[in-house]
Amino acid sequence: MWRELLPVGRHPGSHGYRRFAWTGADSECRAWFREQAENRGLTYEVDRNGNQWAWLGDPARGDAVVTGSHLDSVPDGGAFDGPLGVVSSFAALDELRSRQAEFTKPLALVNFGDEEGARFGLACVGSRLTAGALTTEQAHLLTDGDGVSLPEAMEAAGYDPDGIGADPERLARIGAFVELHVEQGRALDLSGDRIGIASAIWPHGRWRFDFRGEANHAGTTRLADRRDPMLSYAETVLAARREAELAGAVATFGKISVEPNGVNAIPSLVRGWLDSRAADQESLDQVVGGVEKAAREYARAHGIDLDVVRESFTPVVEFDHALRDELARILGTRTDLKVPVLGTGAGHDAGILSGHIPTAMLFVRNPTGVSHSPAESAAEDDCVAGVLALADVLEGLACR
Repeated sequence: MWRELLPVGRHPGSHGYRRFAWTGADSECRAWFREQAENRGLTYEVDRNGNQWAWLGDPARGDAVVTGSHLDSVPDGGAFDGPLGVVSSFAALDELRSRQAEFTKPLALVNFGDEEGARFGLACVGSRLTAGALTTEQAHLLTDGDGVSLPEAMEAAGYDPDGIGADPERLARIGAFVELHVEQGRALDLSGDRIGIASAIWPHGRWRFDFRGEANHAGTTRLADRRDPMLSYAETVLAARREAELAGAVATFGKISVEPNGVNAIPSLVRGWLDSRAADQESLDQVVGGVEKAAREYARAHGIDLDVVRESFTPVVEFDHALRDELARILGTRTDLKVPVLGTGAGHDAGILSGHIPTAMLFVRNPTGVSHSPAESAAEDDCVAGVLALADVLEGLACR
C-alpha cells in the first residue's frame, strides 16, 4: 500500500508532496482509497462534504468505531503526515482479519478531505463542514490563490458542492473515532518510545497582517521619503519570535504576499500570515497580543496602515478522557510497549470532531521531529508497531 501511494503528487524538484484538495493528485489519492476499500469487500461511500468512507458492517446500527486520517498535504509536505493514518487503518483491518476477530460493532475507515487547508487557506474543511464548525455559506466564500472558489473546485472534480454542510446524522452513527498520526515533534524520540497517546491539542489559530504603504521606485526614492511596509513586516516577524520565546509557545510567519512584487519597486502591500500555538489560551493570547502590539508600533513609526484579521481559531482540545484511558488500558496489557500520554501543537480532524463524538489519537515516533517537509520520516518497525497498536485498540473497542 505504501509503495503504491508514495509517488502520487510528489514534486520532482522538491521531492515533497503537493496533494491539494480537488486537484489531480487528490483524485489519484481518492481513487487509491476506493480501490483499497473495494479490494477488502468494504462498503464504499462519499459523504456530502467529499469525505470518503469504507464500512464493515451496517452503519445504521450506530455506535460505530471509526479510524483514519487524511491524504492531502501542505505545499511540499512529507509522505507521512496524514497518509500514515490512512494506510495504517487498512493494515490494522488486515491484521484483525488475520486474527479472525469477530466484530460486534460497525467499523469504518475514513479519509477526510482538505485537512491541511493548503489550497483554500482553512484547515480541516471536510471535518469542519461535517461537524457544522464551517457553514455552507462560509465554505462557498473560500477561494484559492487563483481565485477559484471551493464550489467551483469541487464541481470541476466531479462532486456536488450544493450539498455540503453539517452532517449530524452521520456523526450520530459514530461511537468513537481514533486517528493514528505520525508525531509532529520529537517527544517520542526523546523518550525512546515508539507509540504515544494524545492528551490534548494546543489552542491555535491563523492571523493575517496587512501592512499597507506606498509603492514607489526603489532606485530613486529617498529612504526618508519612503512608506515601505516591508520594514514593518520584517520587524513584526522578529517580534513574533521574541513573544513566542517569552511565553514558551510557538509563532511563525510562514506565508507572505507582496504587491506589486517587483524587484525594483517599493511594496504598496505586504500581507503576512501568522500561525501561533501555545499550551494554554492565556499564553496564546499573550503571544498574539504582543505581536499585534509590536506590529502596530512599527507600522505607526513607518507611516504604514495595518489591518489584523483572525482567519481561523481552534480552542484547546481535551480528548475524551474515558476513551483516552481506555486506549491506555488496552495498550497497557502489552509488556513490549510503553505508551506515554503527550500533548501536541498540531491540529487534526480528531480535534475538530471532539466536540461532537468521543475522539482519541495515537502517535507514531518521528526520529527527527521534522514535519511539513520532505524530510519527514518514520522507521518501518515503528510504523508496524503503530499498526499493531491500532489493531489492538480497534479490537478492544469494536470486537467485544
